[in-house]
Amino acid sequence: MSLRPPEPTVRDVGEFGLIAAITEGLGPTASVPVSVGDDCAVLAPTGRLAVSTDAMIEDVHFKRVWSSAHDVGRKAVASAMADVEAMGARPLGLVVSASLPKDLPASWARELTAGIRAEAELCGAQLVGGDITSGDKIGIVCTVFGDLEGRTPTLRCGAVPGQVVAYIGNLGMAEAGLTVLRRGFRSPAAVVNAHRVPAPPYGQGIVASEAGAGAMIDCSDGLVADLRHIAEASGVVIALETDALQVAEPQKTVAAAIGGAEPLDFILRGGDDHALLATFAPGRVPAGWTVIGGVAAADGTPGVLVDGRPWDADGGWTHF
Repeated sequence: MSLRPPEPTVRDVGEFGLIAAITEGLGPTASVPVSVGDDCAVLAPTGRLAVSTDAMIEDVHFKRVWSSAHDVGRKAVASAMADVEAMGARPLGLVVSASLPKDLPASWARELTAGIRAEAELCGAQLVGGDITSGDKIGIVCTVFGDLEGRTPTLRCGAVPGQVVAYIGNLGMAEAGLTVLRRGFRSPAAVVNAHRVPAPPYGQGIVASEAGAGAMIDCSDGLVADLRHIAEASGVVIALETDALQVAEPQKTVAAAIGGAEPLDFILRGGDDHALLATFAPGRVPAGWTVIGGVAAADGTPGVLVDGRPWDADGGWTHF
């Protein structure tokens, strides 16, 4: 009988050993003339920079029993970089700060890094630095940078009456996946995978900007909640038509399995898919986007109408 030696932990590898593993193969490029290894990275955008940051905390945004380390790394980057897309910027670079328990297997940390780098490559950005510290739970903070390349940023406050509202990406799939995982199941795979690794429609933020989008937002809190953000910032009413929303078969399957819930609720309330929502002049909606409503003047309080009625139900993600 042979006994395997215990798997090395991050304590065994040490801070600088982890940093060396994380940064292996990274170096300068035309848009990142100074990469890892100095006190700061140096970026060389062609236009103004869009900057955002996003945190993921274990047992709040993910659970290790639900997601692999690779999944967590990809999700951390995707959820942050979707904000860059929503401004109409091109993903350029990111820095990642991680808090890791000392007894975390070093292999988990390496897989986390692989996921971060895989998603960065997928969206066209480069990991340029970060920080590592110890903590009781895993925490990951991604700060991301996007190059506007001479374009005007697309803000939440630019919706005007007469425009249409459209989206591209997934809606409500991650929420259906979270519902499944909370009940101890792992299927349908399509919704579970959508929760584990969201799929922002990379490149479509620029497409929307160049099509003259009035307002745009990353759909992270939920469809109605994020449309409300646009409505309130723009001082308008957004009229959402649910007939235009397509409920996927896996969402119907989950709704039926949990006791006949309304599958449309996954779409209206659920966040974490990181689709893009935007407003356009009629006739200027880019290919691949789906029109789901319109923008009207607000006679009173700005907000969202769902099939002509004010939306007063709970829904949408908040932390507190």
